[in-house]
Amino acid sequence: MQAPLYQVKAEFFRMLGHPVRIRVLELLQNGPISVRDLLIDIDIEPSNLSQQLAVLRRSGIVVSTREGATVNYALAGGDVAELLRAARRILTELLTGQSALLAELQDSELPGPDEGPEHTERPGQPAAHVRH
Repeated sequence: MQAPLYQVKAEFFRMLGHPVRIRVLELLQNGPISVRDLLIDIDIEPSNLSQQLAVLRRSGIVVSTREGATVNYALAGGDVAELLRAARRILTELLTGQSALLAELQDSELPGPDEGPEHTERPGQPAAHVRH
């Protein structure tokens, strides 16, 4: 029996759910890159990068080619780059909304022009309490 589409999608997004894999995919958007150059761009142990590249390769999202001793990786198709661009747009919208909400919250906490502080403290004297 074949897995439901939603389950296959969940597995796909789970495969993407590692920061190193996302970084590799971002770097590959500009074209094929050698493992050596990936190691320069990503601060990671070679064995860890190798594991993450293997996951991406097994999923079919990247392909590898060997030129002598050099192994290059590339995106298997342009849809991956489009997915990353869509993720960036979604995150930009979410974060913009969050920063607007944060600014609104901060503005609502500031006293108005006619309002003073609720209490004043002087050294050596207890704070003056205001009833609400």
